[in-house]
Amino acid sequence: METHLDIEEIRKIIPHRYPFLLVDRVTEVDEMKSIKGYKNITYNESLFQGHFPQKAVFPGVLIIEAMAQLGAVLIMRHFPEGQRMGYFTGIDKARFRRKVVPGDRLDLELSVVRTRGVFVIMNGKAFVDGKLAAEAMMSSAFSE
Repeated sequence: METHLDIEEIRKIIPHRYPFLLVDRVTEVDEMKSIKGYKNITYNESLFQGHFPQKAVFPGVLIIEAMAQLGAVLIMRHFPEGQRMGYFTGIDKARFRRKVVPGDRLDLELSVVRTRGVFVIMNGKAFVDGKLAAEAMMSSAFSE
Protein backbone atom coordinates (compact mmCIF):
# COMPACT_ATOMS: atom_id res chain seq x y z
CA MET A 1 0.00 0.00 0.00
CA GLU A 2 1.48 3.32 -1.14
CA THR A 3 0.97 6.49 0.85
CA HIS A 4 1.63 10.21 0.80
CA LEU A 5 1.66 11.76 -2.64
CA ASP A 6 2.42 15.46 -2.31
CA ILE A 7 1.09 18.24 -4.52
CA GLU A 8 3.94 17.96 -7.03
CA GLU A 9 3.31 14.23 -7.48
CA ILE A 10 -0.43 14.87 -7.83
CA ARG A 11 0.26 17.48 -10.54
CA LYS A 12 2.19 14.85 -12.51
CA ILE A 13 -0.85 12.57 -12.51
CA ILE A 14 -3.88 14.80 -13.14
CA PRO A 15 -4.05 17.85 -15.43
CA HIS A 16 -5.85 20.22 -13.03
CA ARG A 17 -4.09 23.45 -12.07
CA TYR A 18 -4.74 26.58 -10.03
CA PRO A 19 -7.42 27.64 -9.32
CA PHE A 20 -9.09 24.28 -9.96
CA LEU A 21 -6.72 21.75 -8.41
CA LEU A 22 -8.72 20.61 -5.37
CA VAL A 23 -6.54 17.89 -3.84
CA ASP A 24 -3.63 18.95 -1.62
CA ARG A 25 -2.29 15.55 -0.58
CA VAL A 26 -2.90 11.84 -0.98
CA THR A 27 -2.51 10.00 2.31
CA GLU A 28 -3.28 6.41 1.34
CA VAL A 29 -3.65 4.32 -1.83
CA ASP A 30 -4.82 0.73 -2.02
CA GLU A 31 -3.97 -0.33 -5.59
CA MET A 32 -7.03 0.25 -7.84
CA LYS A 33 -9.35 -0.26 -4.86
CA SER A 34 -9.39 2.90 -2.75
CA ILE A 35 -7.70 6.20 -2.06
CA LYS A 36 -7.67 8.81 0.72
CA GLY A 37 -6.51 12.39 0.65
CA TYR A 38 -7.47 15.89 1.65
CA LYS A 39 -8.11 19.47 0.62
CA ASN A 40 -7.37 22.32 3.02
CA ILE A 41 -10.08 24.95 2.87
CA THR A 42 -8.63 28.45 3.30
CA TYR A 43 -10.33 31.82 3.30
CA ASN A 44 -7.74 33.03 0.77
CA GLU A 45 -9.47 31.11 -2.05
CA SER A 46 -11.02 33.60 -4.48
CA LEU A 47 -14.34 31.75 -4.62
CA PHE A 48 -15.18 33.03 -1.14
CA GLN A 49 -15.50 36.56 -2.56
CA GLY A 50 -18.84 35.47 -3.96
CA HIS A 51 -19.79 32.31 -2.00
CA PHE A 52 -20.69 33.99 0.31
CA PRO A 53 -19.11 37.34 1.22
CA GLN A 54 -20.88 37.53 4.61
CA LYS A 55 -20.65 33.82 5.54
CA ALA A 56 -18.11 31.79 3.54
CA VAL A 57 -19.23 28.27 2.57
CA PHE A 58 -17.27 25.91 0.31
CA PRO A 59 -19.62 24.97 -2.58
CA GLY A 60 -21.00 21.43 -2.60
CA VAL A 61 -20.26 21.07 -6.29
CA LEU A 62 -16.57 21.66 -5.53
CA ILE A 63 -16.66 19.00 -2.82
CA ILE A 64 -17.89 16.57 -5.50
CA GLU A 65 -15.16 17.81 -7.86
CA ALA A 66 -12.48 17.30 -5.18
CA MET A 67 -13.66 13.71 -4.70
CA ALA A 68 -13.62 13.17 -8.47
CA GLN A 69 -10.08 14.55 -8.76
CA LEU A 70 -8.89 12.21 -6.02
CA GLY A 71 -10.53 9.31 -7.85
CA ALA A 72 -8.76 10.40 -11.03
CA VAL A 73 -5.43 10.21 -9.17
CA LEU A 74 -6.20 6.60 -8.26
CA ILE A 75 -6.94 5.60 -11.86
CA MET A 76 -4.67 7.89 -13.93
CA ARG A 77 -1.49 7.10 -12.00
CA HIS A 78 -1.37 3.86 -14.00
CA PHE A 79 -1.03 5.63 -17.35
CA PRO A 80 1.91 7.62 -18.74
CA GLU A 81 1.59 11.35 -18.08
CA GLY A 82 -0.91 12.99 -20.44
CA GLN A 83 -2.01 9.73 -22.09
CA ARG A 84 -5.52 9.64 -20.61
CA MET A 85 -8.14 12.07 -19.34
CA GLY A 86 -10.98 11.40 -16.94
CA TYR A 87 -14.46 12.67 -17.72
CA PHE A 88 -17.56 12.58 -15.53
CA THR A 89 -20.28 10.35 -16.92
CA GLY A 90 -22.60 10.53 -13.92
CA ILE A 91 -23.16 11.66 -10.36
CA ASP A 92 -25.75 9.78 -8.31
CA LYS A 93 -26.98 9.86 -4.73
CA ALA A 94 -25.13 13.10 -3.93
CA ARG A 95 -25.92 14.25 -0.42
CA PHE A 96 -24.54 17.18 1.54
CA ARG A 97 -24.63 16.61 5.30
CA ARG A 98 -22.87 19.65 6.79
CA LYS A 99 -21.30 22.95 5.79
CA VAL A 100 -17.63 23.13 4.88
CA VAL A 101 -16.04 26.46 5.77
CA PRO A 102 -12.61 28.12 5.75
CA GLY A 103 -10.30 26.52 8.28
CA ASP A 104 -11.71 23.03 7.68
CA ARG A 105 -9.70 20.15 6.33
CA LEU A 106 -11.84 18.21 3.89
CA ASP A 107 -10.82 14.56 4.24
CA LEU A 108 -11.74 12.57 1.14
CA GLU A 109 -12.18 8.82 0.67
CA LEU A 110 -13.04 7.00 -2.53
CA SER A 111 -13.49 3.34 -3.23
CA VAL A 112 -13.94 1.61 -6.57
CA VAL A 113 -17.33 -0.05 -6.84
CA ARG A 114 -17.02 -1.38 -10.39
CA THR A 115 -14.86 -1.07 -13.50
CA ARG A 116 -15.85 -1.95 -17.03
CA GLY A 117 -13.47 -1.09 -19.84
CA VAL A 118 -12.75 2.64 -19.63
CA PHE A 119 -15.64 3.22 -17.18
CA VAL A 120 -15.22 3.37 -13.41
CA ILE A 121 -17.85 3.80 -10.70
CA MET A 122 -16.64 5.05 -7.32
CA ASN A 123 -18.24 5.73 -3.98
CA GLY A 124 -16.95 8.99 -2.52
CA LYS A 125 -17.21 10.45 0.96
CA ALA A 126 -15.96 13.74 2.38
CA PHE A 127 -15.46 14.35 6.10
CA VAL A 128 -14.64 17.30 8.34
CA ASP A 129 -13.40 16.48 11.83
CA GLY A 130 -14.48 12.87 11.32
CA LYS A 131 -18.08 13.86 10.52
CA LEU A 132 -19.62 13.12 7.13
CA ALA A 133 -19.94 16.32 5.10
CA ALA A 134 -20.88 14.90 1.68
CA GLU A 135 -21.16 11.67 -0.25
CA ALA A 136 -21.88 10.59 -3.82
CA MET A 137 -21.61 7.78 -6.32
CA MET A 138 -19.60 8.98 -9.30
CA SER A 139 -18.97 7.41 -12.66
CA SER A 140 -16.21 8.44 -15.03
CA ALA A 141 -14.67 7.40 -18.29
CA PHE A 142 -10.89 7.43 -18.73
CA SER A 143 -9.93 7.73 -22.37
CA GLU A 144 -7.49 9.44 -24.72
